[in-house]
Amino acid sequence: MKKALFKYFVELTGHPVSSSLLKSVTSSRLSQKLIKPFARTYHINESEAEFPIDRYESLQAYFTRNLKQGARPIDTQHETLISPVDGFLSASGTIETDQTFIIKDYLYSIEQILGDEKIANAYEGGFFYVFYLSPSHYHHFHYPFDGKLISRYALGATSFPVNDLGLRLGNQPFATNYRLISELSTSHGKVAIVKVGALNVNSIHINDSSKECRKGEDFGYFSFGSTVILLLEKNHTFQPTIPTDTEVRMGQSVGKWNPLPRT
Repeated sequence: MKKALFKYFVELTGHPVSSSLLKSVTSSRLSQKLIKPFARTYHINESEAEFPIDRYESLQAYFTRNLKQGARPIDTQHETLISPVDGFLSASGTIETDQTFIIKDYLYSIEQILGDEKIANAYEGGFFYVFYLSPSHYHHFHYPFDGKLISRYALGATSFPVNDLGLRLGNQPFATNYRLISELSTSHGKVAIVKVGALNVNSIHINDSSKECRKGEDFGYFSFGSTVILLLEKNHTFQPTIPTDTEVRMGQSVGKWNPLPRT
């Protein structure tokens, strides 16, 4: 019961009025008394947080907390792709030509997610990952590889909760929810990071507009529940290093580009 209540607070509803009200409550000092029960309910490792738990003045301040430096070691090997978030890897696989793939019982195409056929075509034959962030997770997102930001754009107007109920009742949430897409140019092709807002009060925050992206760099956060979709351009040397249905931490390797054989 307590966990269901907290999920309601941090994932909100699909209705703009109730979502706005809940956002106001969780952002106010009135919600400070909920922080310790929230941390206990989700078994959050309090020692990782940047500040002691009593320093946070609202549930939202705690939910969007930074971590202590070094709490998430980054796999710095040059050819590795790292997870951009703490989360649950709910789906992954090769993006076949004209393929639709299932995410939580719904079929989606790359074009639906990216909102543009030309942009989507670049990722056909590539690889995708879908990371779900639950209320227990650290809610910042980081760059998964070194590169240069070549585009950043937003799509959608209305958001539904990105949880099992929202995915059943929403209108294809990944394709219609408010989402922010960042495309990077890397030494192994293009990488798209799709941040999906889980709420009616859109909640994706970007730290800066720098075009130089460094693996492991924190470039934004979600103020409520969320999902991140990672899309990689086709590259025959790429292989995943982690199975689907796995809990992951930001900074750990989820894939790698193997060096080409010498001739």
